[in-house]
Amino acid sequence: MGIRVKGSLLAAVSLAFAGCAATDKTPARSAGDRPAAKAAKPARFDKDPYPSTYRAYPGQATAVRGVTIFDGEGGRIDGGTVLLSDGKVAAVGGPDTAIPEDAVVIDGTGKYLTPGIIDVHSHLGVYPYPHVEAHEDGNEMTSPTTPELWSEHSVWPQDPGFSRALANGGVTALQILPGSANLMGGRSITLKNVPSRTVQGMKFPGAPYGLKMACGENPKRVYGAKGRAPSTRMANFAVNRAIWAKAAAYKKKLDEGKAVDRDLAMETLAGVLSGEILIHNHCYRADEMALVIDM
Repeated sequence: MGIRVKGSLLAAVSLAFAGCAATDKTPARSAGDRPAAKAAKPARFDKDPYPSTYRAYPGQATAVRGVTIFDGEGGRIDGGTVLLSDGKVAAVGGPDTAIPEDAVVIDGTGKYLTPGIIDVHSHLGVYPYPHVEAHEDGNEMTSPTTPELWSEHSVWPQDPGFSRALANGGVTALQILPGSANLMGGRSITLKNVPSRTVQGMKFPGAPYGLKMACGENPKRVYGAKGRAPSTRMANFAVNRAIWAKAAAYKKKLDEGKAVDRDLAMETLAGVLSGEILIHNHCYRADEMALVIDM
């Protein structure tokens, strides 16, 4: 109620000033003198309705000293030092690198240290390891084009494969993709390989979404066996071209500020056409990949 009363008082004050202006013989504006209405803003939807809730775990500063470092950019440091703090690499250098007095120091003599591995094509979480059929949720094989799907909604954060990838392979970040049964399998998601109760707690802050696509054998095998398109490579491209044409028309309406019925599939494809969502395409042959690029 307080807000409404305040609004009413402001309106009354505005009217009073308008009355004063009229008695001051200020010429009234005609309709033609009024400023043109602003163009309608394009209709947009929330691009990240499930934002990252990742927070670095608190911990004591840790230094690895006397270790051989490969920096990931072609450099090598013998007898080097790496300082870790607040979940991040705070310093990389030689033996003279400063180490805080309260840091835990690990002797890395005779050992090697590299940056964490970034797995750009992973199905962990959507195909947990060890494999259990009840948790296999990476392929929605009911339609050849499912860009409305988001892999994060299938990710099982407690997949034992995450901790194994970290301990045995040094994998610290992963792009989780749907499988390759469909021409368009859905959105990918980039995760930090950290323990979490929810997938949002693993989401890499600021990482772009991707769209998993596939061509060639997989889609034509899966849907040919069902007696439906696409069962050939030419049908793969025909189905793809048709949905991209529809997506281009949808994006055009959005850009023009026109009203559209919300379509989750078209939102993803419009994001691709805008350059905000990156394509990750599974193909077996170079000539097919060239055709995809042309498309």
